[in-house]
Amino acid sequence: MPDPSTDEWRALIQEDIVDPERRIIDPHHHLWSTPSFWGRYELEDLWQDTGSGHNVEKTVFIDCHSNYREGGPAHMRPIGETEYVAGVARESEKDSAQATIAGIVSHADMTLGKGVVEVLEAHETAGDGRFRGIRHAGPSDTTGTLTNAGRGRPCPYTQSDFQEGVTTLGEMGYTYDTWHFFHQNQEYLELARACPGTTMILDHFGTPLGVGAYAGKQEEIFEQWKGDMAEIGKCENVVAKLGGLAMPDNGFGWDKNERPPTSDEFVDAQKRYYLHTIECFGPDRCMFESNFPVDKLSISYQVLWNGLKKIVANFSEEEKDAMFYGTAARVYRV
Repeated sequence: MPDPSTDEWRALIQEDIVDPERRIIDPHHHLWSTPSFWGRYELEDLWQDTGSGHNVEKTVFIDCHSNYREGGPAHMRPIGETEYVAGVARESEKDSAQATIAGIVSHADMTLGKGVVEVLEAHETAGDGRFRGIRHAGPSDTTGTLTNAGRGRPCPYTQSDFQEGVTTLGEMGYTYDTWHFFHQNQEYLELARACPGTTMILDHFGTPLGVGAYAGKQEEIFEQWKGDMAEIGKCENVVAKLGGLAMPDNGFGWDKNERPPTSDEFVDAQKRYYLHTIECFGPDRCMFESNFPVDKLSISYQVLWNGLKKIVANFSEEEKDAMFYGTAARVYRV
């Protein structure tokens, strides 16, 4: 049997494409030109996934600490990522048959407060018309049992300087992305209420966990998560990204199985998270995401999007188009 999480392993499951003509914007993927925990992931790798059968027209790159500048002031080093991705985006426009990288969400330290303006202006210049916003993620966990545990750092959401930075984003017309763990959702709610003029995108459902100290507690965590999402959904400035639940820390265990899940198995395991979030936010504040190549550890791009389409098969055409395309197009201006 192929090793789990490899291309050979993912190829064990082949499916016909569901609703192949449906237009899609994938608003959450990464790029690495140098090896990372997830290996290299460059334009040809992205195109291999986006071109695997679904009608992915555009994508949005999301910060992953890739190609930061190696020198200069620390707060300006993330500009290197925007410069790198802008170059890849220009390459993506040369082939009309492939998905185009239409937007870039980079990183800036929100604790700079008003001082973040300098960084944002540099991103705007480097982005060559594609810079759309910032992700300053806040994952924090002290159990030491997760693969992406935030190194025990405190969550910054409730800091006044951080909130000032997020407010400044909105004042300048940019969006704020973040991800964290489920037990930080109340702090995120406080941030959303403190920055009502900034469009905030909640990545990966606020990351319900299921490994390490959280193994065997998924039902308990689900109930807590449901209540938190209902409260966050009342904040009109927050948009939900629907995806990113196939990371190993979510605890579904697919990355260790002899074969990856089928789309039906994916739906059976995760449908309730998607439907609850859509109920809380509404289709016009929801967008489907791949989170590739991170979720690639557990499932193929082709099967993932089949599953996403099956989850909302009974929704109206207008609602489907919002979640697969329209919300991302509006929020990221692509």
